[in-house]
Amino acid sequence: MQNSIYVYILVMAVVTYLIRVLPLTLIRKEIKNTYIRSFLYYVPYVTLAVMTVPAIFHATGNIVTGVSGFVTAVVLAYRGAGLLKVAVGACVVVLLLEGLLSFF
Repeated sequence: MQNSIYVYILVMAVVTYLIRVLPLTLIRKEIKNTYIRSFLYYVPYVTLAVMTVPAIFHATGNIVTGVSGFVTAVVLAYRGAGLLKVAVGACVVVLLLEGLLSFF
């Protein structure tokens, strides 16, 4: 079992290296297809959303307060509030609800 950890590390290193190097070596020309360009444009945003949204719901330990903070942040952002106002507003709502739920 101890020797197999080196095999796991080697496989992960090769896979990571291939994922980063293959696009650089295989795609040398500019991508002109608008569908592929738009897909590649949104990949970072989707990746960030996929990593952060589940963490938002489970960060507080109570799904109700996590969802309420998320909804508050979405509403404030939709209405044009800045990043600081959105973050503070969501935190305040979660803090108030956590305090409120601790009494019950």
